Amino acid sequence: MNAMTMKTKWIMAFVVLGLTFTSCSKDDTTTESPQNMEISEVQLSSEIDAAATVIGDVIINAYESQEAFDSNRVAESTTDLPECVSISVVAQQFFREVTLDFGTEGCMVHGHLLRGQIVFTYTRNPEAQELLITYDLLDFYFDAKNVIGSKTLLRELSNEDGHPQFTHTLDLTVIWPNGAQASREGLRVRAWVEGFGSGVFSDNVFEVTGNWSTTFINGNTHTYQVLVPLRREVICYYFVSGSVDVQRTNFGGTFDYGDGVCDNNATFTFNNGTVIDVTLN
Repeated sequence: MNAMTMKTKWIMAFVVLGLTFTSCSKDDTTTESPQNMEISEVQLSSEIDAAATVIGDVIINAYESQEAFDSNRVAESTTDLPECVSISVVAQQFFREVTLDFGTEGCMVHGHLLRGQIVFTYTRNPEAQELLITYDLLDFYFDAKNVIGSKTLLRELSNEDGHPQFTHTLDLTVIWPNGAQASREGLRVRAWVEGFGSGVFSDNVFEVTGNWSTTFINGNTHTYQVLVPLRREVICYYFVSGSVDVQRTNFGGTFDYGDGVCDNNATFTFNNGTVIDVTLN
């Protein structure tokens, strides 16, 4: 990676400090450039990515565990989720309602503090090629961010490459403690490329593709298209590789998660070729 100029370092300092979306008031002594505000929004959007990923992880984990139990593949329903997650199941014939309760004080899951509940429902059919899981987020917080949403995961037994696949329909709103807010709509397709059927969730690897949009409270809308599948190794808190095309009016570039190393480092390359480092939260 090329060494950053002083200007780029200054931009990254802004990102790490967590910019709000609003521009400076006329009484402020400094003025934010549009580029600074735009990259801060890309940074905040990556935090929504993390929330959507972990929500999908825990639902898939709990669903697969319950299915293994209901199919008599295991003696009891167990997951790789920590003990601080309370799991309750309502079973009526083929219908299942599973509540994941992270408590009011929160529970650390995959490196993030979760609070509140995720409730998901589905109708069992072990022979079906497709199964729809519907979930609701109840008073749910991801780290300090309030996440609001109710949507679906479509489970396919096998995609064209022979892998189990989950299509996550996104309709989330995220509210940061400082009042910043953004909504996310679109599709994330998660192919389960390693670890399926091992009985151990921690060895699983997913590849994520799809497209979505993020709209911020100030009206700015960014569109995202996965260029290189995002590799999600469950033992890592972040995507380890893959890239996403990001576009907005008069602004765009490529967000890249790296070359396979598990860390919180990424890069953003503007359409004009300027490259900056991004530290993921």
